[in-house]
Amino acid sequence: MPLQFLAADLGAESGRLMRGGFDGDRVTLEEIHRFDSHAVRLPDGLHTNVLSILSELEAGMAAAAGRGGGELAGVAVDTWGVDFALLDTEGALLGLPYHYRDRLSDGMLERALREVPREEIFERTGIGFMPINTLYQLLGLKARGAAALDSARSLLMMSDLFTYWLSGRRSCELPIATTSQCLDTRRRSWALDIVLRLGLPTRVFGEIVEPGTVVGELLPHVADEVGIPRLPVIAAGGHDTALAMAAVPAQGRDFAYLSSGTWSLLGTELGEPCIGAPSLAGNFTNEGGVCGTTRFLKNLCGLWIVQECRRTWARQGRADSYDDLVRMASAAAPLRSLVDVDHPDFAKPTDMPARLRAYCERTGQPVPEVKGEIVRCALDSLALKYRLVLDEMEGILGRRFGTLHVVGGGARNRLLCQLTADATGRTVVAGPVEATAAGSVVMQAIATGHVGSLPEARDVVRRSFEIESFEPRPGPALDEALARLLRLARS
Repeated sequence: MPLQFLAADLGAESGRLMRGGFDGDRVTLEEIHRFDSHAVRLPDGLHTNVLSILSELEAGMAAAAGRGGGELAGVAVDTWGVDFALLDTEGALLGLPYHYRDRLSDGMLERALREVPREEIFERTGIGFMPINTLYQLLGLKARGAAALDSARSLLMMSDLFTYWLSGRRSCELPIATTSQCLDTRRRSWALDIVLRLGLPTRVFGEIVEPGTVVGELLPHVADEVGIPRLPVIAAGGHDTALAMAAVPAQGRDFAYLSSGTWSLLGTELGEPCIGAPSLAGNFTNEGGVCGTTRFLKNLCGLWIVQECRRTWARQGRADSYDDLVRMASAAAPLRSLVDVDHPDFAKPTDMPARLRAYCERTGQPVPEVKGEIVRCALDSLALKYRLVLDEMEGILGRRFGTLHVVGGGARNRLLCQLTADATGRTVVAGPVEATAAGSVVMQAIATGHVGSLPEARDVVRRSFEIESFEPRPGPALDEALARLLRLARS
Protein backbone atom coordinates (compact mmCIF):
# COMPACT_ATOMS: atom_id res chain seq x y z
CA MET A 1 0.00 0.00 0.00
CA PRO A 2 1.25 3.54 -0.70
CA LEU A 3 2.31 5.81 2.12
CA GLN A 4 -0.24 8.49 2.98
CA PHE A 5 0.71 12.03 4.00
CA LEU A 6 -1.76 14.64 5.25
CA ALA A 7 -1.29 18.13 3.84
CA ALA A 8 -3.16 20.88 5.67
CA ASP A 9 -3.24 23.84 3.28
CA LEU A 10 -4.78 26.73 5.21
CA GLY A 11 -5.45 29.83 3.13
CA ALA A 12 -6.64 33.25 4.18
CA GLU A 13 -9.93 32.64 2.34
CA SER A 14 -10.41 28.87 2.55
CA GLY A 15 -8.67 25.84 3.96
CA ARG A 16 -8.56 22.17 3.10
CA LEU A 17 -7.00 18.95 4.20
CA MET A 18 -5.54 16.85 1.41
CA ARG A 19 -4.46 13.25 1.59
CA GLY A 20 -1.45 12.50 -0.58
CA GLY A 21 -0.58 8.96 -1.55
CA PHE A 22 3.01 8.18 -2.49
CA ASP A 23 3.92 4.80 -3.96
CA GLY A 24 7.59 5.57 -4.48
CA ASP A 25 7.05 6.78 -8.04
CA ARG A 26 3.97 9.01 -8.19
CA VAL A 27 1.81 11.17 -5.95
CA THR A 28 -1.97 11.10 -5.87
CA LEU A 29 -4.06 13.73 -4.08
CA GLU A 30 -7.49 13.44 -2.53
CA GLU A 31 -9.34 16.32 -0.93
CA ILE A 32 -10.70 15.15 2.41
CA HIS A 33 -12.16 18.32 3.90
CA ARG A 34 -12.64 21.91 2.71
CA PHE A 35 -13.87 24.83 4.76
CA ASP A 36 -14.24 28.60 4.86
CA SER A 37 -11.49 30.49 6.68
CA HIS A 38 -12.57 34.06 6.02
CA ALA A 39 -11.47 36.66 8.53
CA VAL A 40 -13.91 37.87 11.16
CA ARG A 41 -14.48 41.54 11.93
CA LEU A 42 -14.56 42.42 15.63
CA PRO A 43 -14.88 45.88 17.20
CA ASP A 44 -11.08 46.29 17.22
CA GLY A 45 -10.48 45.11 13.65
CA LEU A 46 -10.19 42.19 11.25
CA HIS A 47 -8.94 38.92 12.74
CA THR A 48 -8.14 35.37 11.66
CA ASN A 49 -10.38 32.93 13.49
CA VAL A 50 -7.64 30.44 14.30
CA LEU A 51 -9.78 28.49 16.75
CA SER A 52 -12.38 27.78 14.09
CA ILE A 53 -9.62 26.80 11.66
CA LEU A 54 -8.14 24.41 14.25
CA SER A 55 -11.54 22.80 14.75
CA GLU A 56 -11.93 22.34 10.98
CA LEU A 57 -8.40 20.96 10.70
CA GLU A 58 -9.11 18.36 13.36
CA ALA A 59 -12.41 17.47 11.66
CA GLY A 60 -10.51 16.88 8.44
CA MET A 61 -7.94 14.71 10.18
CA ALA A 62 -10.71 12.67 11.77
CA ALA A 63 -12.27 12.17 8.33
CA ALA A 64 -8.90 11.10 6.93
CA ALA A 65 -8.48 8.55 9.71
CA GLY A 66 -11.51 6.64 8.50
CA ARG A 67 -10.53 6.46 4.84
CA GLY A 68 -7.97 3.66 4.90
CA GLY A 69 -5.82 3.14 1.81
CA GLY A 70 -2.37 3.00 3.33
CA GLU A 71 -0.20 3.90 6.31
CA LEU A 72 -0.40 7.47 7.55
CA ALA A 73 3.22 8.61 7.55
CA GLY A 74 3.07 12.31 8.43
CA VAL A 75 1.15 15.57 8.59
CA ALA A 76 2.29 19.09 7.70
CA VAL A 77 0.64 22.50 7.82
CA ASP A 78 1.14 25.43 5.48
CA THR A 79 -0.47 28.88 5.44
CA TRP A 80 -0.10 32.31 3.91
CA GLY A 81 2.79 34.49 5.05
CA VAL A 82 3.26 37.64 7.19
CA ASP A 83 0.47 36.99 9.75
CA PHE A 84 1.40 35.73 13.21
CA ALA A 85 0.16 34.83 16.69
CA LEU A 86 1.50 35.88 20.08
CA LEU A 87 1.70 33.42 22.97
CA ASP A 88 2.50 33.84 26.65
CA THR A 89 5.08 31.97 28.73
CA GLU A 90 2.82 28.93 29.06
CA GLY A 91 2.04 28.86 25.35
CA ALA A 92 -1.46 30.30 25.70
CA LEU A 93 -2.78 32.33 22.77
CA LEU A 94 -2.92 36.06 23.48
CA GLY A 95 -6.00 36.92 21.44
CA LEU A 96 -7.08 36.20 17.88
CA PRO A 97 -4.33 37.21 15.43
CA TYR A 98 -4.93 40.24 13.25
CA HIS A 99 -5.51 39.61 9.56
CA TYR A 100 -3.11 41.28 7.12
CA ARG A 101 -6.01 43.13 5.46
CA ASP A 102 -6.74 44.93 8.72
CA ARG A 103 -5.59 48.53 9.15
CA LEU A 104 -3.21 47.60 11.98
CA SER A 105 -0.07 48.36 9.99
CA ASP A 106 -1.28 51.52 8.25
CA GLY A 107 1.52 54.11 8.34
CA MET A 108 3.95 51.76 10.10
CA LEU A 109 6.24 51.19 7.12
CA GLU A 110 6.89 54.92 6.95
CA ARG A 111 7.48 55.01 10.73
CA ALA A 112 10.01 52.17 10.50
CA LEU A 113 11.96 53.87 7.74
CA ARG A 114 12.36 56.96 9.88
CA GLU A 115 14.24 54.81 12.40
CA VAL A 116 16.15 52.39 10.15
CA PRO A 117 17.04 53.22 6.52
CA ARG A 118 15.29 51.24 3.80
CA GLU A 119 18.66 50.17 2.37
CA GLU A 120 19.78 48.72 5.71
CA ILE A 121 16.59 46.74 6.27
CA PHE A 122 16.81 45.30 2.76
CA GLU A 123 20.52 44.53 3.04
CA ARG A 124 19.86 42.46 6.15
CA THR A 125 16.55 40.82 5.34
CA GLY A 126 16.47 40.77 1.53
CA ILE A 127 12.69 41.17 1.76
CA GLY A 128 10.67 43.58 -0.34
CA PHE A 129 8.68 46.29 1.39
CA MET A 130 4.98 45.67 1.86
CA PRO A 131 2.99 47.47 4.56
CA ILE A 132 1.46 44.14 5.63
CA ASN A 133 4.79 42.53 6.59
CA THR A 134 5.03 41.19 10.13
CA LEU A 135 7.57 43.84 11.09
CA TYR A 136 5.07 46.63 10.47
CA GLN A 137 2.17 44.77 12.06
CA LEU A 138 4.29 44.51 15.21
CA LEU A 139 4.91 48.24 15.05
CA GLY A 140 1.16 48.69 14.76
CA LEU A 141 0.63 46.72 17.97
CA LYS A 142 3.28 48.83 19.68
CA ALA A 143 1.65 52.06 18.48
CA ARG A 144 -1.69 50.90 19.91
CA GLY A 145 -0.11 49.99 23.23
CA ALA A 146 -1.36 46.43 22.83
CA ALA A 147 -1.18 44.48 26.07
CA ALA A 148 -0.61 41.27 24.10
CA LEU A 149 2.73 42.55 22.84
CA ASP A 150 3.86 43.36 26.38
CA SER A 151 2.83 39.91 27.63
CA ALA A 152 4.10 37.88 24.68
CA ARG A 153 6.97 35.44 25.04
CA SER A 154 6.63 33.70 21.65
CA LEU A 155 5.79 34.81 18.12
CA LEU A 156 4.67 32.07 15.76
CA MET A 157 3.83 32.55 12.11
CA MET A 158 0.42 31.14 11.21
CA SER A 159 1.58 27.71 10.06
CA ASP A 160 3.87 27.46 13.08
CA LEU A 161 0.92 28.11 15.39
CA PHE A 162 -0.98 25.10 14.05
CA THR A 163 2.16 22.97 14.04
CA TYR A 164 2.59 23.90 17.72
CA TRP A 165 -1.00 22.98 18.51
CA LEU A 166 -0.50 19.60 16.82
CA SER A 167 2.97 18.76 18.16
CA GLY A 168 3.59 20.91 21.25
CA ARG A 169 6.81 22.35 19.77
CA ARG A 170 7.14 26.11 19.41
CA SER A 171 9.39 26.78 16.41
CA CYS A 172 9.37 28.81 13.21
CA GLU A 173 9.88 27.26 9.79
CA LEU A 174 12.45 29.23 7.84
CA PRO A 175 10.54 29.89 4.58
CA ILE A 176 7.55 31.46 6.29
CA ALA A 177 9.75 33.21 8.85
CA THR A 178 11.47 35.10 6.04
CA THR A 179 8.14 36.71 5.06
CA SER A 180 8.18 38.55 8.41
CA GLN A 181 11.04 40.84 7.30
CA CYS A 182 12.54 40.14 10.72
CA LEU A 183 15.04 37.50 9.58
CA ASP A 184 18.60 37.88 8.29
CA THR A 185 18.29 36.03 5.00
CA ARG A 186 22.02 35.35 4.60
CA ARG A 187 22.61 34.08 8.13
CA ARG A 188 19.20 32.38 8.28
CA SER A 189 18.70 33.74 11.80
CA TRP A 190 16.61 36.54 13.31
CA ALA A 191 17.78 40.11 12.63
CA LEU A 192 17.38 41.01 16.30
CA ASP A 193 19.35 44.24 16.06
CA ILE A 194 16.84 45.63 13.52
CA VAL A 195 13.97 44.53 15.75
CA LEU A 196 15.58 46.15 18.79
CA ARG A 197 16.21 49.46 17.02
CA LEU A 198 12.50 49.66 16.24
CA GLY A 199 11.69 49.24 19.92
CA LEU A 200 10.16 45.79 19.52
CA PRO A 201 10.71 42.87 21.91
CA THR A 202 13.38 40.42 20.81
CA ARG A 203 12.36 37.76 23.35
CA VAL A 204 9.46 36.59 21.15
CA PHE A 205 11.69 35.28 18.35
CA GLY A 206 12.55 31.65 18.99
CA GLU A 207 13.87 28.51 17.32
CA ILE A 208 14.08 28.35 13.52
CA VAL A 209 13.82 24.99 11.76
CA GLU A 210 14.64 24.10 8.16
CA PRO A 211 12.05 22.56 5.82
CA GLY A 212 12.07 18.79 5.81
CA THR A 213 12.35 18.48 9.59
CA VAL A 214 10.27 16.15 11.76
CA VAL A 215 9.40 18.45 14.67
CA GLY A 216 7.57 15.89 16.79
CA GLU A 217 4.56 13.62 16.98
CA LEU A 218 0.88 14.36 17.32
CA LEU A 219 0.12 15.28 20.92
CA PRO A 220 -1.78 12.52 22.73
CA HIS A 221 -4.96 14.56 23.13
CA VAL A 222 -4.96 15.45 19.42
CA ALA A 223 -4.36 11.84 18.39
CA ASP A 224 -7.21 10.69 20.64
CA GLU A 225 -9.53 13.43 19.39
CA VAL A 226 -9.05 12.67 15.69
CA GLY A 227 -8.55 8.93 15.95
CA ILE A 228 -5.10 8.89 14.34
CA PRO A 229 -1.95 7.25 15.76
CA ARG A 230 0.79 9.60 16.94
CA LEU A 231 2.20 10.13 13.47
CA PRO A 232 5.10 12.51 12.75
CA VAL A 233 4.38 16.23 12.53
CA ILE A 234 6.62 17.61 9.80
CA ALA A 235 7.93 21.08 9.03
CA ALA A 236 7.56 20.78 5.27
CA GLY A 237 8.04 24.47 4.50
CA GLY A 238 5.26 26.30 6.29
CA HIS A 239 4.61 28.85 3.54
CA ASP A 240 2.15 27.89 0.81
CA THR A 241 4.25 29.46 -1.94
CA ALA A 242 7.45 27.74 -0.80
CA LEU A 243 5.67 24.41 -1.14
CA ALA A 244 4.13 25.35 -4.48
CA MET A 245 7.65 26.19 -5.64
CA ALA A 246 8.84 22.75 -4.54
CA ALA A 247 6.22 21.24 -6.86
CA VAL A 248 7.14 23.22 -10.00
CA PRO A 249 7.63 20.41 -12.57
CA ALA A 250 10.82 21.94 -13.98
CA GLN A 251 14.14 20.32 -14.70
CA GLY A 252 17.05 22.24 -13.19
CA ARG A 253 16.77 25.69 -11.62
CA ASP A 254 16.79 27.87 -14.72
CA PHE A 255 13.07 28.62 -14.85
CA ALA A 256 10.56 31.31 -14.00
CA TYR A 257 7.42 30.51 -12.07
CA LEU A 258 4.15 32.13 -11.17
CA SER A 259 2.25 30.95 -8.12
CA SER A 260 -1.23 32.09 -9.04
CA GLY A 261 -4.01 32.42 -6.50
CA THR A 262 -5.37 35.21 -4.33
CA TRP A 263 -1.84 36.60 -4.60
CA SER A 264 0.47 36.28 -7.58
CA LEU A 265 4.11 35.55 -6.81
CA LEU A 266 6.33 35.74 -9.86
CA GLY A 267 9.96 34.79 -9.62
CA THR A 268 12.64 32.17 -9.94
CA GLU A 269 14.77 29.92 -7.75
CA LEU A 270 18.30 30.90 -6.77
CA GLY A 271 21.08 29.26 -4.83
CA GLU A 272 21.61 32.41 -2.75
CA PRO A 273 19.84 35.75 -2.20
CA CYS A 274 20.05 38.48 -4.84
CA ILE A 275 20.44 41.60 -2.71
CA GLY A 276 21.50 44.87 -4.26
CA ALA A 277 20.32 48.23 -5.49
CA PRO A 278 18.40 46.90 -8.54
CA SER A 279 16.49 44.38 -6.41
CA LEU A 280 15.70 47.06 -3.86
CA ALA A 281 14.59 49.54 -6.52
CA GLY A 282 12.28 46.93 -8.03
CA ASN A 283 10.95 45.87 -4.60
CA PHE A 284 11.89 42.26 -5.25
CA THR A 285 12.10 39.89 -2.33
CA ASN A 286 14.33 36.97 -1.31
CA GLU A 287 12.15 34.51 0.56
CA GLY A 288 13.44 31.27 1.96
CA GLY A 289 12.83 28.18 -0.10
CA VAL A 290 13.09 24.48 0.62
CA CYS A 291 16.35 22.52 0.55
CA GLY A 292 18.53 25.59 1.01
CA THR A 293 17.13 27.56 -1.94
CA THR A 294 16.04 31.19 -2.21
CA ARG A 295 12.82 32.29 -3.90
CA PHE A 296 13.61 35.52 -5.73
CA LEU A 297 10.24 37.02 -6.55
CA LYS A 298 7.83 39.88 -6.52
CA ASN A 299 4.53 39.86 -4.66
CA LEU A 300 1.63 41.06 -6.80
CA CYS A 301 -2.09 41.22 -6.44
CA GLY A 302 -3.50 38.04 -7.94
CA LEU A 303 -7.04 36.83 -8.44
CA TRP A 304 -8.10 38.77 -5.34
CA ILE A 305 -9.81 41.41 -7.49
CA VAL A 306 -11.90 38.79 -9.31
CA GLN A 307 -12.67 37.03 -6.01
CA GLU A 308 -13.88 40.29 -4.47
CA CYS A 309 -16.01 41.08 -7.53
CA ARG A 310 -17.63 37.67 -7.26
CA ARG A 311 -18.32 38.19 -3.55
CA THR A 312 -19.86 41.58 -4.23
CA TRP A 313 -22.15 40.15 -6.90
CA ALA A 314 -23.08 37.23 -4.63
CA ARG A 315 -24.10 39.67 -1.87
CA GLN A 316 -26.30 41.37 -4.44
CA GLY A 317 -27.99 38.05 -5.19
CA ARG A 318 -26.22 37.48 -8.52
CA ALA A 319 -23.88 34.57 -7.82
CA ASP A 320 -21.87 33.10 -10.68
CA SER A 321 -19.26 30.37 -10.75
CA TYR A 322 -15.69 31.25 -11.66
CA ASP A 323 -16.11 29.25 -14.86
CA ASP A 324 -19.14 31.38 -15.77
CA LEU A 325 -17.20 34.59 -15.12
CA VAL A 326 -14.27 33.38 -17.24
CA ARG A 327 -16.65 32.56 -20.11
CA MET A 328 -18.13 36.06 -19.90
CA ALA A 329 -14.64 37.55 -19.87
CA SER A 330 -13.63 35.49 -22.93
CA ALA A 331 -16.47 37.07 -24.89
CA ALA A 332 -15.56 40.64 -23.84
CA ALA A 333 -13.40 42.98 -25.92
CA PRO A 334 -9.69 42.60 -25.07
CA LEU A 335 -7.44 45.34 -23.67
CA ARG A 336 -10.27 47.88 -23.58
CA SER A 337 -9.71 49.01 -19.98
CA LEU A 338 -6.70 48.40 -17.73
CA VAL A 339 -5.92 48.94 -14.07
CA ASP A 340 -2.79 48.77 -11.95
CA VAL A 341 -3.78 45.70 -9.94
CA ASP A 342 -1.44 46.74 -7.11
CA HIS A 343 -3.01 50.17 -6.65
CA PRO A 344 -4.11 50.78 -3.03
CA ASP A 345 -7.72 51.16 -4.26
CA PHE A 346 -7.90 47.38 -4.66
CA ALA A 347 -6.10 46.25 -1.49
CA LYS A 348 -8.98 46.04 1.00
CA PRO A 349 -12.31 44.18 1.01
CA THR A 350 -14.74 46.45 -0.80
CA ASP A 351 -17.30 46.80 -3.57
CA MET A 352 -14.65 45.83 -6.11
CA PRO A 353 -16.69 46.36 -9.30
CA ALA A 354 -17.40 49.92 -8.17
CA ARG A 355 -13.70 50.48 -7.44
CA LEU A 356 -12.72 49.21 -10.90
CA ARG A 357 -15.26 51.46 -12.61
CA ALA A 358 -14.15 54.48 -10.59
CA TYR A 359 -10.47 53.84 -11.42
CA CYS A 360 -11.18 53.56 -15.14
CA GLU A 361 -13.29 56.71 -15.13
CA ARG A 362 -10.65 58.63 -13.19
CA THR A 363 -7.93 57.57 -15.65
CA GLY A 364 -9.95 58.47 -18.75
CA GLN A 365 -10.62 54.92 -19.97
CA PRO A 366 -13.81 53.21 -21.11
CA VAL A 367 -15.73 52.21 -17.98
CA PRO A 368 -16.47 48.46 -17.80
CA GLU A 369 -20.14 47.92 -16.95
CA VAL A 370 -21.14 44.26 -17.26
CA LYS A 371 -19.51 41.32 -15.50
CA GLY A 372 -17.59 40.07 -18.52
CA GLU A 373 -16.03 43.48 -19.14
CA ILE A 374 -15.06 43.88 -15.50
CA VAL A 375 -13.43 40.45 -15.21
CA ARG A 376 -11.69 40.87 -18.58
CA CYS A 377 -10.28 44.19 -17.36
CA ALA A 378 -8.83 42.44 -14.28
CA LEU A 379 -7.38 39.48 -16.22
CA ASP A 380 -5.88 41.59 -19.02
CA SER A 381 -4.30 43.84 -16.40
CA LEU A 382 -2.85 40.88 -14.50
CA ALA A 383 -1.31 39.32 -17.61
CA LEU A 384 0.29 42.59 -18.66
CA LYS A 385 1.60 43.19 -15.13
CA TYR A 386 3.27 39.78 -15.29
CA ARG A 387 5.08 40.90 -18.45
CA LEU A 388 6.39 44.06 -16.81
CA VAL A 389 7.63 42.18 -13.75
CA LEU A 390 9.18 39.35 -15.77
CA ASP A 391 11.08 41.84 -17.92
CA GLU A 392 12.27 43.65 -14.80
CA MET A 393 13.44 40.43 -13.13
CA GLU A 394 15.32 39.33 -16.22
CA GLY A 395 17.07 42.69 -16.33
CA ILE A 396 18.22 42.32 -12.71
CA LEU A 397 19.44 38.74 -13.16
CA GLY A 398 20.88 39.24 -16.66
CA ARG A 399 19.13 36.30 -18.28
CA ARG A 400 15.98 35.46 -20.20
CA PHE A 401 13.49 32.76 -19.28
CA GLY A 402 11.79 31.08 -22.22
CA THR A 403 9.17 29.30 -20.14
CA LEU A 404 6.92 30.46 -17.34
CA HIS A 405 5.56 27.72 -15.05
CA VAL A 406 2.15 28.60 -13.60
CA VAL A 407 1.10 26.63 -10.53
CA GLY A 408 -1.78 26.94 -8.09
CA GLY A 409 -5.43 27.70 -8.58
CA GLY A 410 -4.80 30.17 -11.40
CA ALA A 411 -3.39 27.32 -13.51
CA ARG A 412 -6.94 26.13 -14.14
CA ASN A 413 -7.94 29.55 -15.55
CA ARG A 414 -7.19 28.80 -19.20
CA LEU A 415 -8.07 32.32 -20.31
CA LEU A 416 -5.58 33.89 -17.89
CA CYS A 417 -2.90 31.37 -18.89
CA GLN A 418 -3.36 32.21 -22.58
CA LEU A 419 -3.42 35.94 -21.90
CA THR A 420 -0.21 35.53 -19.89
CA ALA A 421 1.48 33.66 -22.74
CA ASP A 422 0.37 36.40 -25.16
CA ALA A 423 1.48 39.25 -22.92
CA THR A 424 4.86 37.77 -21.93
CA GLY A 425 5.73 36.22 -25.28
CA ARG A 426 6.75 33.05 -23.43
CA THR A 427 5.45 29.52 -23.35
CA VAL A 428 3.25 29.10 -20.29
CA VAL A 429 3.25 25.64 -18.69
CA ALA A 430 0.25 25.34 -16.39
CA GLY A 431 0.06 22.87 -13.55
CA PRO A 432 -0.17 21.30 -11.17
CA VAL A 433 -3.20 23.13 -9.82
CA GLU A 434 -2.72 21.58 -6.38
CA ALA A 435 0.94 22.54 -6.29
CA THR A 436 1.03 23.46 -2.60
CA ALA A 437 -0.42 20.12 -1.51
CA ALA A 438 1.86 18.25 -3.91
CA GLY A 439 4.84 20.18 -2.55
CA SER A 440 3.82 19.33 1.00
CA VAL A 441 3.63 15.63 0.18
CA VAL A 442 7.02 15.42 -1.54
CA MET A 443 8.68 17.49 1.21
CA GLN A 444 7.19 15.15 3.82
CA ALA A 445 8.58 12.27 1.78
CA ILE A 446 12.00 13.93 1.90
CA ALA A 447 11.70 14.44 5.67
CA THR A 448 10.87 10.78 6.23
CA GLY A 449 13.60 9.49 3.93
CA HIS A 450 11.42 8.29 1.04
CA VAL A 451 12.67 10.89 -1.48
CA GLY A 452 16.31 11.88 -1.65
CA SER A 453 16.42 15.42 -3.00
CA LEU A 454 14.49 18.37 -4.43
CA PRO A 455 15.27 17.44 -8.07
CA GLU A 456 14.03 13.93 -7.34
CA ALA A 457 10.88 15.37 -5.77
CA ARG A 458 10.22 17.46 -8.89
CA ASP A 459 10.66 14.34 -11.04
CA VAL A 460 7.93 12.71 -8.95
CA VAL A 461 5.64 15.71 -9.48
CA ARG A 462 6.28 15.73 -13.23
CA ARG A 463 5.29 12.08 -13.48
CA SER A 464 2.21 12.53 -11.31
CA PHE A 465 0.20 15.41 -12.76
CA GLU A 466 -1.07 16.58 -16.12
CA ILE A 467 0.24 19.90 -17.36
CA GLU A 468 -0.91 22.06 -20.26
CA SER A 469 1.16 24.37 -22.45
CA PHE A 470 0.03 27.69 -23.92
CA GLU A 471 1.98 29.26 -26.77
CA PRO A 472 2.03 33.04 -27.23
CA ARG A 473 -0.11 34.57 -29.98
CA PRO A 474 1.15 37.84 -31.48
CA GLY A 475 -1.13 40.84 -31.15
CA PRO A 476 -0.52 44.33 -32.52
CA ALA A 477 -2.31 45.98 -29.58
CA LEU A 478 -0.03 44.49 -26.93
CA ASP A 479 2.74 47.08 -27.14
CA GLU A 480 0.26 49.94 -26.79
CA ALA A 481 -1.45 48.20 -23.86
CA LEU A 482 1.88 47.61 -22.12
CA ALA A 483 2.79 51.27 -22.50
CA ARG A 484 -0.63 52.27 -21.16
CA LEU A 485 -0.31 50.01 -18.11
CA LEU A 486 3.19 51.33 -17.43
CA ARG A 487 1.85 54.89 -17.41
CA LEU A 488 -0.92 53.86 -15.02
CA ALA A 489 1.56 52.13 -12.68
CA ARG A 490 3.75 55.24 -12.56
CA SER A 491 0.94 57.72 -12.03
